[in-house]
Amino acid sequence: MTLAEFEAVVTAAVAELPPPIRAALQNIAIVIEDRSCDDADLLGLYEGTPLPERTSTDLPDMPDKITLFRRNLEAMCSSVADLRAEIRTTLFHEIGHYFGLTEEQLAALGYE
Repeated sequence: MTLAEFEAVVTAAVAELPPPIRAALQNIAIVIEDRSCDDADLLGLYEGTPLPERTSTDLPDMPDKITLFRRNLEAMCSSVADLRAEIRTTLFHEIGHYFGLTEEQLAALGYE
């Protein structure tokens, strides 16, 4: 899958989110990197302060960041259809962390 195709899948997945969820995604960047330098099995990463942990005294900060690791995702999928599904699942998993969900809560929702 080309980078442009990968980006299109990510854009489509964001568009699938319910409008209230999309509207709540404030000050967050979704980026695509080729690989995780630290972990070949890492598919995505959320970096930031989850919404429930923020306080009214927090100063505006750099945007939170969701990184999707393109080559790691491609390596674990056997077809384009599987890749599209895994991109969506990984993105939704990381968005869940933005909203403060734990690994256990995400697994219970099917976003392992």
